[in-house]
Amino acid sequence: QANTVIQHPTLGRFIIFDPTDSQTILGDLPFVLQGSLALLDSKDSKELVRMPVMPPDMNQLERTATVELQTNGSISGKIHQRASGQIAATMRKEFRGLTRPQYNSTIERWVAYGIPAARLSTIDPEDSVTDGRFSLDVEFSAPAYAQSMQDHLLVFKPAIVSRREGLTLTASERKHPVVLQANSYAETTRIQLPTGFAVDEVPDAVKIETSFGSYVTSYEVKNNELLFKRQLLQRATTVSVAQYDQVKKFFESIRAAEQAPVVLARK
Repeated sequence: QANTVIQHPTLGRFIIFDPTDSQTILGDLPFVLQGSLALLDSKDSKELVRMPVMPPDMNQLERTATVELQTNGSISGKIHQRASGQIAATMRKEFRGLTRPQYNSTIERWVAYGIPAARLSTIDPEDSVTDGRFSLDVEFSAPAYAQSMQDHLLVFKPAIVSRREGLTLTASERKHPVVLQANSYAETTRIQLPTGFAVDEVPDAVKIETSFGSYVTSYEVKNNELLFKRQLLQRATTVSVAQYDQVKKFFESIRAAEQAPVVLARK
């Protein structure tokens, strides 16, 4: 008998089951097979069937960061992220395919890419295969994150780390369509501002809506804390060459928003 693909009612994802044992989960339906044509292993059917496509909220990465910024520009904090669906499967593959020192080095490079000279005191991954999730907790510090200007201003990016799975489209032209996979991303970052400083400038909030995805950011200052949120929803679709400029502009706008700095001024 062929393996069975169903949308699990409680796990909320497409699962490949062993037909002889409904309790045996063989894995998730990978991106590369979603939407493809498949031939059923059945003498009663010779027709090709279309495999299901997971909606964005079934491939989700949720991240929270709690950060403390000091008057000298140094930074310390914690990052917690939880992935589900194929994003979790990708992280699980990375974790299982590396030795623990190699995995730690990979995470250290990711954090240091956004926070130069970052030192990680905690790297704690948790692989929950049964519920299709992969979590990671990181604690870090860095001696210089915010740039000091004339001892009066501090300038820093509230998007402290990259999403890692971001799509880069830099070519001016494209010969082939762009294939987008369904996923979603949500991050909330709380930054405790240093004593004696107040927010002078924050970037404009961003809201982009297209047929293939949406992206929003927001900023709020309360009780000497900056709350920064960003959210991306990407739909599974194939963007034609004729629409390449639109999708390229979409991801360029996201990169620009995530590089936008906040300016603090000494009171």
